[in-house]
Amino acid sequence: MAITGNGSLTISLSVFVISAAFLLKVEGQNLGTDNVSVIEGEMATISCRVKNNDDSVIQLLNPNRQTIYFRDVRPLKDSRFQLVNFSDNELRVSLSNVSLSDEGRYVCQLYTDPPQEAYADITVLVPPGSPIMDSREDVVSEGNETELTCTAMVSKPAASIRWMKGEQELTGEMTVDETYDRMFTVTSRLRLTVSKEDDGEPVSCIIDHPAVKDLRAQRYLEVLYQPEVKIVQAFPEGLTREGENLELTCIAKGKPQPHQISWLRVDDDVPSHTVITGSDLFIENLNKSYNGTYRCVASNTVGDAYDDYILFVYDAPTTIPTPTTLNLDNTQDSRAGEGAPQKIDHAVIGGVVAVVMFAILCALIVLGRYFARHKGTYFTHEAKGADDAADADTAIINAEGGHNNTEEKKEYYI
Repeated sequence: MAITGNGSLTISLSVFVISAAFLLKVEGQNLGTDNVSVIEGEMATISCRVKNNDDSVIQLLNPNRQTIYFRDVRPLKDSRFQLVNFSDNELRVSLSNVSLSDEGRYVCQLYTDPPQEAYADITVLVPPGSPIMDSREDVVSEGNETELTCTAMVSKPAASIRWMKGEQELTGEMTVDETYDRMFTVTSRLRLTVSKEDDGEPVSCIIDHPAVKDLRAQRYLEVLYQPEVKIVQAFPEGLTREGENLELTCIAKGKPQPHQISWLRVDDDVPSHTVITGSDLFIENLNKSYNGTYRCVASNTVGDAYDDYILFVYDAPTTIPTPTTLNLDNTQDSRAGEGAPQKIDHAVIGGVVAVVMFAILCALIVLGRYFARHKGTYFTHEAKGADDAADADTAIINAEGGHNNTEEKKEYYI
């Protein structure tokens, strides 16, 4: 309602009236319910709850506002609706074998003045079927691109699709098509450039949908790749020296397996007496003219690959002459590096030491025998006084005892 005066301000009261009515309704609201999501074919339950009920009548209406239950009585002749609980505070009804036609807004109504209503929306979920996964080609060569597709058929709501390669998550290009009765079909395309490491790798498409869990499809990549080649020196184990033999083995793996393995010498011909047997190469009695690069080439339907072996022939091993009496072996290991110092045998050192000790012992024996043959002479006490005599005759006269023929005593020493 509006009050209008000539030249005066127009005032509208309609806003205040509507606001007041809304507040009165909110204050009197004591009816509640919940939305329900249910998978097609399963059971849904609708609960109309009343707080502080004053014996008012509760009823449940379908989306067409037809009465399903009035208190505990079911006027509607659809037997899929069953009473679960009825009391002053609740009316609970179940709906079995839910279909898409059951989707919509259901009304809980409380007969008060004014009547109160609460709304429960039933959403019907339709899970997709098993995903359909396909690839543009079953076998792909390394370095090329392949395309995989994954389709989730007729679902509600639309499903989402994720891709996994091993433990790595990938992103595809997704399209959504709406079909009859609000159903959706989703297709995802994954483009992937493959390498030899991808051979045998699992690729999975995973369907995400609220009505289903862990729905996936999986394929294993099959990748063709050119050979991997490696040359192994089977003999000798160490350096290659003049006069020795050489044996090489070529190891080649690929998909498919190499159908041809060949040997060649880069920039020259292989020695005339070289023996090649499949993946093995054998050269006997090496010399330095055989130095060079030897190559093993392996081929399959994808391509060719090779590995090189550089041959360098070293001088034959050298030895130290050994004494024939001691039968010493002073030869060096034929695998030792060129210019390595020669090893001195400990037996030679022991022999030299023994000779020196023997010479010293002989010298001591000779000196001992020399001193044993020379004696020392001196006077005894009987010859005292002779030291002061002027000559020999006087010494004899002055000798103690006065004997002219005093006996001279002698002693020997060594």
